[in-house]
Amino acid sequence: MSATRDPLAGAAAPSTRTGDPGLNRLAAGTLLISFRGTTAPDWVLRGLEDGLGGVCLFGSNIAGDEQVAALIARLNEAGRPVVSLDEEGGDVTRLAYHTGSAYPGNAALGAVDDVDLTERVYHAMAADLARCGVNLDMGPVADVNTADDNPIIGTRSFGSSPGLVARHTVAAVRGLQSAGIAACVKHFPGHGATHQDSHLEIPLVDASVDLLRERELVPFLAAIEAGVKSIMTAHVAVPELTGDLPATLSAQALTRLLRRELGYDGVVLTDALDMHAISGSVGLAEGAVLALSAGADMLCLGPLPTPEDVRRMVAHIVDAVAEGRLAGERLEEAAARVERLRDWFETSRTKVAQDDVIGLDAARRAVSLTGSTGPLADPFVVEIDTPPTIAVGEVPWGVAPWLPQAEIVRVTPENADAGALLGRAAGDRSLIVVVKDAHRHAGSRDLISALLAARPDAVVMEMGLPIWRPGAGAYIATYGAARANAQAAVELLCGGPLAVR
Repeated sequence: MSATRDPLAGAAAPSTRTGDPGLNRLAAGTLLISFRGTTAPDWVLRGLEDGLGGVCLFGSNIAGDEQVAALIARLNEAGRPVVSLDEEGGDVTRLAYHTGSAYPGNAALGAVDDVDLTERVYHAMAADLARCGVNLDMGPVADVNTADDNPIIGTRSFGSSPGLVARHTVAAVRGLQSAGIAACVKHFPGHGATHQDSHLEIPLVDASVDLLRERELVPFLAAIEAGVKSIMTAHVAVPELTGDLPATLSAQALTRLLRRELGYDGVVLTDALDMHAISGSVGLAEGAVLALSAGADMLCLGPLPTPEDVRRMVAHIVDAVAEGRLAGERLEEAAARVERLRDWFETSRTKVAQDDVIGLDAARRAVSLTGSTGPLADPFVVEIDTPPTIAVGEVPWGVAPWLPQAEIVRVTPENADAGALLGRAAGDRSLIVVVKDAHRHAGSRDLISALLAARPDAVVMEMGLPIWRPGAGAYIATYGAARANAQAAVELLCGGPLAVR
């Protein structure tokens, strides 16, 4: 048996049964890997030299603009990587993971419903990405959020109307790609009608294919017609289309529907294969083979897989070709699409002026107030915390940066004592209750109701979807918990603009 270079070890290693270094390089080229830390490990740099397709950055890789620019510059020295991250604005941000985003997310933009504004916001986000060296943004979310209790989409969606979501998806794609950043609309064929989180299980979309065409597919088709450079798959099962398989592993979804019926010939990128919907069902390595066979071109990995996991995935892909379970032509087709994307990166780079005010302007247009607040008096703020989703992570949120004069306590519904909180807000103190997605959390609703029973004059600030609206003295809806959303909401409380902090 001959020896070939292991792209993840940087040394001679036993070959797979084909002994074909070109095939090993094709297999490695399908992977969009992740790593921990703010500098690139040696195994990543060696892997990029030997064909790894690219990297996906997370909040743990980001310490600041200069650091991430230096990190990406080092990655580019090692190869021609696709460098991606999830920058959606709103709750899901990677560049601003430690501070909160300066841009409102899709729900806020959908509430305003000004496509020019959406395009300008995404163009500004693209300028931030371009300055750091990112070339692909895993956004916008094109899901039509028709399930109020959807645990993973929510404010990440532009809304529940296919037409609204479609026009804003197109605007977002234009905003990103006019600045040389490839857009990746997600999550095909639609994650908005689910009641489960694909990070934890395989969600079910109980819809006919005809209903998909009328609802879920409308934004994706609009994005395809607008020239979107990549589309991300969803780990959701649509029984009439995919049977028991998640769409990521379904040729019916990716080849028959997306490629043939919708006519898409750009890069198809999977959602992270280490999510439980894939890793907990068929496993990482077999998931990689099945996704490629179904029609995916690049396989995204989150930060959990180790270098050894990645090595096993490459070997498993090569072995699947040797066994006849995966056509070698499928890898060549995927490589050609990714190469066209890289060529587009190089021809589409453009200098984009920074827009420091568009995010706050958009958040101000989105925020709404029902009732009246009056002057604040020694404000006492109760922020009701709920567990963050895996997609969002531990991104800071709340009003503290904008209400330095307030006493702020953060509680969980399980440990909160309504009587004690009311005691601290006694007298003439203004009581402000801040919550995210109260409609999804019975404990949050119960706590708010208990506080309002004694203080009907309190202000309730909803920083998720404003679906449950209690009878408060004033109700503020922000449509997201980004830093910009919080500032816009506090400005309503204080009666005017605040100094940027």
